[in-house]
Formats: sequence, structure tokens, C-alpha cells
Amino acid sequence: QVQLVESGGGLVQPGGSLRLSCEASGFTFSSYPMTWVRQAPGKGLEWVSHINSADNALYTDSVKGRFTISRDNAKNTLFLQMTNLKHEDTAVYYCTRVNDGWCYDFWGQGTQVTVSV
Repeated sequence: QVQLVESGGGLVQPGGSLRLSCEASGFTFSSYPMTWVRQAPGKGLEWVSHINSADNALYTDSVKGRFTISRDNAKNTLFLQMTNLKHEDTAVYYCTRVNDGWCYDFWGQGTQVTVSV
């Protein structure tokens, strides 16, 4: 069955960096677009970044120039390199698979990122 397992979250000071990973299994990872979505405390879900099977990437405006999405198809792993982190980046980060209908059909369990002094 499809599984997505995130890791790499933690507590970091403003201006710091973290690298999130999402290990995928149960499907042909290289064939699917993948996204990162986050949910800040008390807020709704926010789309963060998207990468397709050709490695074309998109970002929400608030993270452009600070976050980089990438994928290693040989290791079935999605990454999100986050730099110059800000307090407002505090959230649970989820990786999701994007199906042919552009629906986020499978989600990981999430990893907590907390940016604080």
C-alpha cells in the first residue's frame, strides 16, 4: 500500500535551516508529482511547494528564495530544504502525492517544524 513518511522536523531558531524528507513506498514514485503542504497552529492547510516528474518546481510566494523542493527517484524520497526560517514557518509539514486528477490522494503523518528563539 502507499505510504509516505516524513522526517527532519524540529526546533530551530529564526534564520536557521532544516531539511525535511519524505520516504515513499507502494507506488512508482518517479511517475507522480509531489507536494508539500503545511498547517500552522490554529490555521488551515497551506500549499507550500510542488514538483513534477520532470523536476519542475513551484513555490508559494512566502517561501520563494528560501525553500527548495527536490526529489531523489532512486531513493523514492522527496525533500524540502528550508533556509532563513521565520517564525511564521512554524507548522506541521505534510508531503502528499498528486494523482492524475490533481488531487492530493495520499498524505504522510506530518513532521513538526517550530521556529522560535
